Amino acid sequence: QVQLRESGGDSVQAGGSLELSCVVSGYTFRRLRMGWFRQVSGKEREGIASIWTGNGNYIYHDSVKGRFTISQDNAKNAMYLRMKDLKPGDTAMYYCAAEPSPVNSLPTLKSSGFSSWGQGTQVTVSA
Repeated sequence: QVQLRESGGDSVQAGGSLELSCVVSGYTFRRLRMGWFRQVSGKEREGIASIWTGNGNYIYHDSVKGRFTISQDNAKNAMYLRMKDLKPGDTAMYYCAAEPSPVNSLPTLKSSGFSSWGQGTQVTVSA
């Protein structure tokens, strides 16, 4: 079973930067669709970035394009989300997600495309 451990959430001022990490255990890292989601209380979980670790293909939600960067480190079994130019609207609980796949797959921003979830890490951006 895939296990995910997120870290890196913090409180920052608008314009600041943060990097979230998600360490994977329990499955072959290079055979995972992975994603970053965020959720504000009372709203639906929103997919913001996703990557297929087999070849590094990735996609972003329009709201974070040019500001957020998703990446992977195969040696560390880890996925990252580098966030810059943070805005108060980015305030949310951020979740790492993963879906194992023995065959080549594609990234997706749909939560239904993932079966394993981390516990979440809070990002708060103040004006």
